[in-house]
Amino acid sequence: MTRAILIVLDSVGCGGAEDAAAYGDAGADTLGHIAEACAKGRGDREGLRSGPLNIPNLARLGLSHACEASTGKPLAAVARPEAPQGQFGYGVEVSQGKDTPSGHWEIAGCPVPFKWGYFTALENSFPPDLVAAIIRDGDLPGILGNKHASGTAVIDELAEEHIRTGKPICYTSVDSVLQIAAHEEHFGLERLYALCKKVRLLVDPLRIGRVIARPFVGTTETGFTRTGNRKDFSIPPPDETILDRLAQQGRAIVTVGKIGDIFAHRNTGKEIKPFGNAAMFAAALEAIETLPDGGFCFVNLVDFDTEYGHRRDIPGYAAALEAFDRQLPALEAMLKPGDIAVITADHGNDPSWPGTDHTREHVPILAFGPDLPAGPIGRRASFADIASKLGNWLGAGPAGPGRAW
Repeated sequence: MTRAILIVLDSVGCGGAEDAAAYGDAGADTLGHIAEACAKGRGDREGLRSGPLNIPNLARLGLSHACEASTGKPLAAVARPEAPQGQFGYGVEVSQGKDTPSGHWEIAGCPVPFKWGYFTALENSFPPDLVAAIIRDGDLPGILGNKHASGTAVIDELAEEHIRTGKPICYTSVDSVLQIAAHEEHFGLERLYALCKKVRLLVDPLRIGRVIARPFVGTTETGFTRTGNRKDFSIPPPDETILDRLAQQGRAIVTVGKIGDIFAHRNTGKEIKPFGNAAMFAAALEAIETLPDGGFCFVNLVDFDTEYGHRRDIPGYAAALEAFDRQLPALEAMLKPGDIAVITADHGNDPSWPGTDHTREHVPILAFGPDLPAGPIGRRASFADIASKLGNWLGAGPAGPGRAW
């Protein structure tokens, strides 16, 4: 038997989505614009990084080729070896939206067959009856925010009033999401989680994808900082995923990062949720070391999205990509004969793009392993092709409607 490792670089899109204009994202290209900015010196930050985007290991596996297949141009000033050592291509999302659940569920073999609900009004975003129900069921004096907002900006704006009044900060974005920020000490972490569980039930009829707890700490004097205790409360996937298929067969499953939250903890096996990309990658390596034959390790590295994409931080995003690239050889060294590893993304979040929201893009797909022949896999008509490939590779059968390459 073999093992499979699937790593989602959250938001690391590669441009080119044919329907991007419908989302206001025509021309968005997360990887392409980061590489271009770095090549022109706009990715420099003293003490952090400088120069062209330095990702030799991802390039060696075929990332620049994948981007070129997606957009028609390679990554600016990034190596483009004649013969990449991995399989490379790109995936096209068939699910509607450009959010985390849609992308991850489709990667796992379950494209979303329905339209998500959204809170579209920029101010007073939540319906009055929903606001009343949140206040009633949460036993709250009221809520703050009630608008589209950047998570860090809205905390800076309203944290003092939140602490003074006890009202949680509720906000949304173009994604199908309701986020609730509260101070871990003044409001209480468990109380925040309990509130989010109640709100999850309230927004189920609206088909809202996620309710997200956004705890933070700090004071007016020191500033306010979000912590690693974020928790997502998602609706479960509407159909079978590769996780379900493998669980039914008694396979070992390890999920790292927010995978458990995204799949509503359904057949997500042993869940490991450290804070930060480096800690999550280290936890994944530790899990892979003891992962038995037939096992599956599913990893989400969220910092690209939350720390750099949404904050439109090009140097920070570039440095995070370079840090991941430096870690890749450690993963490659752990792969045994028969193992397969796939690196992909769930959507884009172009840090050069206006606003602070996700961008509708293709995603790169890189696959490698000791027994996997290198070469192009071309355009994949759905992210679900990944689940089909991994299901077949593990001998579990294809999960979902995708077509394995």
